[in-house]
Amino acid sequence: MSLGARLWTYQAERFPLFRTVPLLAVFSAASINVSAVMAGRDLPGAGAYAAGLALGLILFFQMRAADEWKDRKIDAAFRPERPIPRGLVSLRLIIGLGLAVIPVAALVAWGQGVLALLLLVWVWLALMTAEFGVPEWLTARPVLYLVSHMAIMPLIDLLLTGLEWAGRGGPAPALWLFLALSLVNGCVLEIGRKTWAPESEREGVESYSRLWGPRAAAAVWLGFVALAAGLLIALGAATGAPVAVGAVAVIGFAAAAAVVMGFRAAPSVKAEKRVDAAAGLWVLGCYAAAGFLPLVPGVF
Repeated sequence: MSLGARLWTYQAERFPLFRTVPLLAVFSAASINVSAVMAGRDLPGAGAYAAGLALGLILFFQMRAADEWKDRKIDAAFRPERPIPRGLVSLRLIIGLGLAVIPVAALVAWGQGVLALLLLVWVWLALMTAEFGVPEWLTARPVLYLVSHMAIMPLIDLLLTGLEWAGRGGPAPALWLFLALSLVNGCVLEIGRKTWAPESEREGVESYSRLWGPRAAAAVWLGFVALAAGLLIALGAATGAPVAVGAVAVIGFAAAAAVVMGFRAAPSVKAEKRVDAAAGLWVLGCYAAAGFLPLVPGVF
């Protein structure tokens, strides 16, 4: 296979662009919209949205590259079917690509006046990749590990919202609600993708279902969804669309609860996939509701 063909296969398996680009487009645009609506400012120009999508894609790819580095030993020993351990592409190539796009991201951020915020995200990503210098201590504390790694999500959102507020009066006072939602939703995604049926557990691979048991892990996941729902309702009030956004929060939580009840009743492979899918749909719904419903005329 040519290098291009191998990279195309890699992205399909580890960074699927057909799914990632639309999700990041919603995520980045919603961040910009929320910032403007909360501050009572007009939406910025198309350049801010294009910059947000570009920065989002670069940062999430760099996070994928960092994960490849952190998981290299586990993948080689227990997940040999993944692209790097099976020899499709080299770890050096993926890390090299992650480093190669640094100037591109820096130039985009500099042009939008948010270079300092981008550097903050990169510093945290570097600390995450190094497991904050205490890998064994952190691994022994899975909840702290989860929160410390998911803290990069509000930092990315701070960067994306900065595309709106930098040079335009600063962030809105209630923006912390949106940043908190990003942190909690990061936990929703992470726990959701690592809550497995017993037959899916693999030796040497950590999961929350192995740590707490599948039913308890699903209950913890639903607890994070409930916390996110509360933050989403508060965001609806802060953006002037409490009824519409609140309805999304209530309906979304009810759907998530139904998925969890099904998984807890019978933690099968099919049910675990529903939890993972529900996590993604929940997060997408949160950003779509918070970032776009307040812009619809007549919505309250």
